Amino acid sequence: MADTLNGVTITDELAEQIDFHWTRFLRPRLQGLTDDEYVWQPVPDCWTVHPDGSVDFADPEPTPAPFTTIAWRLAHVIVGVFAMRNHSHFGAPPASYQTWHYATDAATALRQLDEQYGIWIDGVRGLSADDLNRPCGPAEGPYADYPMLALVLHINREFIHHGAEIACIRDLYVHTNNRKGQ
Repeated sequence: MADTLNGVTITDELAEQIDFHWTRFLRPRLQGLTDDEYVWQPVPDCWTVHPDGSVDFADPEPTPAPFTTIAWRLAHVIVGVFAMRNHSHFGAPPASYQTWHYATDAATALRQLDEQYGIWIDGVRGLSADDLNRPCGPAEGPYADYPMLALVLHINREFIHHGAEIACIRDLYVHTNNRKGQ
């Protein structure tokens, strides 16, 4: 793999893809997230983060999978998308779904998201072409032999996908709650 194409590295492009989404779309859309929005259930029996810090999950996941709150989706992004990978690949503290201290309010969740995103994007920016070509390793289970490039692309997709879901739930919250007052 060439290190640069017209002075731009693949690492630059990978970081720009996710940082563009973060800076221009998702993080601005999360400004002003309230605690009510954070745990709002648009349909009955949503999976969520509870006031005691516990989180709903099942293995195997039921079919169809339950709808989830913004709290649950942020927890998934914070822990499963970023924190566990930050530990495995960029030297961050250990993280798992079982041991994480889930945020019970929106402000804490956003601080956790900012921190974990910061570790991820800094880690990605520090990857060389050789790093991107090496296997991502045993932390990725059956994908251990895939190149780190594949993992970074996967995390970018996951983050963008779940970020769009969170933004959509915020839209539903605003439009649902504004109608109730009419």
